Amino acid sequence: MTKMTSKERVLTAFARQEPDRVPVNYSANPGIDGRLKAHFGLAADDREGILRALGVDFRQVTAPYVGPKLHPDVPGRQVDEWGIRRRWVEHESGGYWDYCDFPLRDATLEEVEAWPMPSPDDFDYSKVASNCKRLSEFCIFTGSAGLGDTINSTGMLRSMEQTLIDLATEEPACLRLIERKTQVMVEVVRRTLEAARGGIDLLWMGEDLGTQRGQTVSMQLYRRQIRPLHQRFVDVAKAWNIPVAIHSCGSSSWAFDDFIEVGIRIADTLQPEAKDMAPAYLKKRFGDRMAFHGMISTAGPVAYGTVAEVVANVKETLEIMMPGGGYALAPTHALQDNSPTENVVAMYEAAKKFGRYS
Repeated sequence: MTKMTSKERVLTAFARQEPDRVPVNYSANPGIDGRLKAHFGLAADDREGILRALGVDFRQVTAPYVGPKLHPDVPGRQVDEWGIRRRWVEHESGGYWDYCDFPLRDATLEEVEAWPMPSPDDFDYSKVASNCKRLSEFCIFTGSAGLGDTINSTGMLRSMEQTLIDLATEEPACLRLIERKTQVMVEVVRRTLEAARGGIDLLWMGEDLGTQRGQTVSMQLYRRQIRPLHQRFVDVAKAWNIPVAIHSCGSSSWAFDDFIEVGIRIADTLQPEAKDMAPAYLKKRFGDRMAFHGMISTAGPVAYGTVAEVVANVKETLEIMMPGGGYALAPTHALQDNSPTENVVAMYEAAKKFGRYS
């Protein structure tokens, strides 16, 4: 088979056809990211270098926020333009920025209306087209696992518990908070795609809908409160004739039929240990209608096994997922700091070795 560009490879796979090899992607926490860069002799800030070293087929292009500072600094916290606060949490193998404080947990409708939020005018679209051109050999996506993420992103301001209660009870303050942010982000996506002039290949969004054992919310609640919001993002992507991928943690296959009806054709994360998320189940149940991205568990052999176990896990996953195309190999979440460097290297080497179609 003729060697494909990364763009051709990903788009062929996501069209549920067989490319020259399985595409791969990468996401990692700072600790393991730094160790991988050191392993390959790269500078600590060389993001492009590590992507090329691992053979990653995806690149992200966004319009960064360049507007005014909307929320005051808080000691010991990171505070972003939405007012979301994060604190650094240390653990034995590294650390991460975790959401905290939840400043709108008890906010009234009036307080939500008054909460400062970015305007779509506050994002810089001027370099989108040139970045797309510079990265044109790759599959270029915009968005992220946090785009359109109703439960998580609202929970970052209002707390997860309060958000789930609010969605069930249709609390006006929470619903207005969701609507305000959705309006901004849908317009940012629209302007980004317009600025790209056809250079963006994929829209990425997210919504964590599962625990390890089952659904986070009922189907009725999902269809009433969340699905219509997803549709708004998908409709923007449809206007540019690009596919949509959705990140969803945990046991989320219960919602895949609805994803398909909305127009989402690519499912991301795919934690194999969660209920109804095993590779064989997903391939058999949805493989003729959806493509898949992820499935190499960051809580599995990559973190806790030997190099041989990592290679066996990757090989087995590929044997299930490769036939007929429709699969891109990636970690289920960001690779964690407890993953040995040699295991992660083995994961990507195994993908190259066993992921070829000819």
